[in-house]
Amino acid sequence: MACVEEPPEKHCWVCFATEREDRVAEWVSPCRCKGCTKWIHQACLQRWLDEKQKGNSGGAVSCPQCGTEYSIVFPKMGPLVYFLQQVDRALSRASPFAAAGVVVGTVYWSAVTYGAVTVMQVVGHKKGLDVMERADPLFLLMGLPTIPVMLVLGKMIRWEDYILRLWQRHSSKLQLLVPGIGRPLPRVPVDGSNGGDHLSVSRTLCGALIFPSVASLVGRLIFSRVPSSLQRTVLGGIAFVVMKGVLKVYFKQQQYLTQANRHILNYPVRERDIDGEGRSEEGEDDTEDSGNE
Repeated sequence: MACVEEPPEKHCWVCFATEREDRVAEWVSPCRCKGCTKWIHQACLQRWLDEKQKGNSGGAVSCPQCGTEYSIVFPKMGPLVYFLQQVDRALSRASPFAAAGVVVGTVYWSAVTYGAVTVMQVVGHKKGLDVMERADPLFLLMGLPTIPVMLVLGKMIRWEDYILRLWQRHSSKLQLLVPGIGRPLPRVPVDGSNGGDHLSVSRTLCGALIFPSVASLVGRLIFSRVPSSLQRTVLGGIAFVVMKGVLKVYFKQQQYLTQANRHILNYPVRERDIDGEGRSEEGEDDTEDSGNE
């Protein structure tokens, strides 16, 4: 009589329990794995799937060994539950677009408000209101938001850097307007090593948005005799840009000269290295005299 071989005992690769230890447990072989990783308890696999899906019950999960995607079957749902599930999925898909629309709308209306305030600040409160009341509403909705945009774009034009580059390139031909200009430099600093300010989003945005207020203030202080508020603000803005540009060019040129004339001391640092060449030479003479004695 031939002997019938018994199938190998099942082992759960999650809890490591055997078939003998739990006779009533439901077993499942969900992938192409063989051997000790072929079988797993249905309850253990469900817990493992919950950990992998992290709340997304519809997410696909594959076997970590052979890569087979598990075939997950859900029980049939009633019409109401199915409808609510579809509504929930539709809301989940539409939420990012709705949130983006809210953000864009908030930015747009903030730009409109800022543009209106800027118009009243530049031409005067009463005259600004009168101009906006007479203007076409469509023109206001399209034109007012462009005011902060144009201010930011104008702020991003770094004309001082172009002037500074021309100045440094032709410094030998210019007069000594700034100390150090026209003198031979020990070295030429690498581009970007002269401490120049990099383009900062927050700094550019804040500088652009407060520019109308600064221009209006400078216009009142310097051009107080000009009767027109618009002309006074324009002149104040031009004066502020010119004064700021001159100071910025001077400051960056001094940073450039500082980098070009820097010197690295010997180690260890001695006092005579810091005090200057005169004192250093005296110290060397004293050392030679003492050696001769």
